[in-house]
Amino acid sequence: MKKRRSELEIFSLSFLDCICCGFGAIILLFVLSKFGQPIKIEELRQDLKQVIAKREEELFLIRGESQVLNRELEGKTEQLSQEKVSLARLQGDLSKLQGEFSASKQNATVQNTIEGKLAQALQELTEEMKRLMKDRPPRPEGSVGGIPVDSEYIIFFIDTSGSMQRNAWQLLQKKLRETLEVYPRVKGIQVMNDEGTYLFPEYRGTWIPDTPGRRKVIINTLNGWTPFSNSSPVEGIQEAISTYYDPGKKISLYVFGDEFSGYDMQAAIDAVDRINKADRTGSRRVRIHAVGFPTMLKDIRDSTNTGVRFATLMRVLCQRNGGTFVGLNTTRP
Repeated sequence: MKKRRSELEIFSLSFLDCICCGFGAIILLFVLSKFGQPIKIEELRQDLKQVIAKREEELFLIRGESQVLNRELEGKTEQLSQEKVSLARLQGDLSKLQGEFSASKQNATVQNTIEGKLAQALQELTEEMKRLMKDRPPRPEGSVGGIPVDSEYIIFFIDTSGSMQRNAWQLLQKKLRETLEVYPRVKGIQVMNDEGTYLFPEYRGTWIPDTPGRRKVIINTLNGWTPFSNSSPVEGIQEAISTYYDPGKKISLYVFGDEFSGYDMQAAIDAVDRINKADRTGSRRVRIHAVGFPTMLKDIRDSTNTGVRFATLMRVLCQRNGGTFVGLNTTRP
């Protein structure tokens, strides 16, 4: 007799055990993952903080190195500026040496140049001239062509009026150049017109350095220099003495002009005497020289002629102040 096969039960106790175990494992994995994730995140956070701290430390080091490099760069830049200044100073010394060398070759011809170029104009003395010239001091020693050359600083006063501009400007530039050649080397130069207007305003109150190049610039700049002039040197002389007088400096003033338009020559002489006082030995603060250009000398016997008045005034001022007056007999360069 055949045995009857028993029916298969799907939902048996063993099946339920397996299902429960599976669900338990899933729940366990879920619980473990939930509790493990914050720990992992915290570990990552700590790692990131360490990385950030390391990067910040590296950044601080880089900034420190950058500051050190900037300071070194500033030091190198300052050193470069100092080297440029030293180079400019050496170039200036070289120019001075070249000027001294050039001047040494010209010393032999200075005497002939001054005596041949600066001739005194012949003129009759009026009674007023004789009165003003009665106290003529002896001519100073150490001169070339009658002009003392012992000064270390020179100031030029130039009459920039229309009569000088039209009739004697080229000759004036030539005479100024020749006068500078008398002084191969000085410590300072200044140029202004008879009213005290400076040729180089940037050097107002200071001295123009004496170099061969600067002397050429002075002569060339006169070409276009046309400030107003009242043809009276008193204002310029007062400006120069009050600004540049120094007991320790030997200064000479040179007045280049052709006429005196003032009404009172004695007042002009007195004004210069007050500013250019004499010391106990009788020496004045500065020497005053002058060069007269005959643009206005139509009749030298006419005492009212402005050219005659300029010659009279400057002869007296030069004699009173230890200088020399040179009157030219032509305006042709």
